[in-house]
Amino acid sequence: MEQNVKSKLEQMEVYASKHDVPIMQKAGIAFLQTYIHEHNVTRILELGSAIGYSAIQMAIVNPNIQVDSVERDDDRYKQACQNVKDCQLENQIHLFHADALHFETNQSYDLIFIDAAKAQYIKFFERYEPNVNVGGVFISDNLEFHGMVHDIEHIKNRNTRQLVRKIAKFHDYLLERSDYKTTFYAIGDGIAVSEKQKDS
Repeated sequence: MEQNVKSKLEQMEVYASKHDVPIMQKAGIAFLQTYIHEHNVTRILELGSAIGYSAIQMAIVNPNIQVDSVERDDDRYKQACQNVKDCQLENQIHLFHADALHFETNQSYDLIFIDAAKAQYIKFFERYEPNVNVGGVFISDNLEFHGMVHDIEHIKNRNTRQLVRKIAKFHDYLLERSDYKTTFYAIGDGIAVSEKQKDS
């Protein structure tokens, strides 16, 4: 990795921690990068850019990788654009300022990374199904939601409890989809890899 990109990523980690920007945990990033490398992934759609951290981490795996990344928040979108520019990755990462529930694309992808609004994961999955290549995958992050998914009844905040219930519902939804083979990993904040089967 070029020194300026490594330095920029470290700056982004500090910024995210200081300003409560949700970025993927390091163990999750390592898993994602390994998956991309081992499966020769070249076309990626990311739902939820935040400040561009995971898009940059995915793009640096291989110079042939193309990442389309969608972010609805104005400030984070602008920061992501600047961060991508600072890393000189504009030729690989294409940022879209849009709500992922309404974004439209006719592109096909090897990997769709879901890391946007947790309550909408089922809607994201169903909206972008046509865009996943056979043998391609959805990778979904935050499925354990800081361990709360396994201890819903003890959550005092009503909104948090509702959100965690929706994440648990998404977990069950993935298990019910026979046209996808889903594997769950207790890595980072919980990751699901859902592979589109040939007869789906």
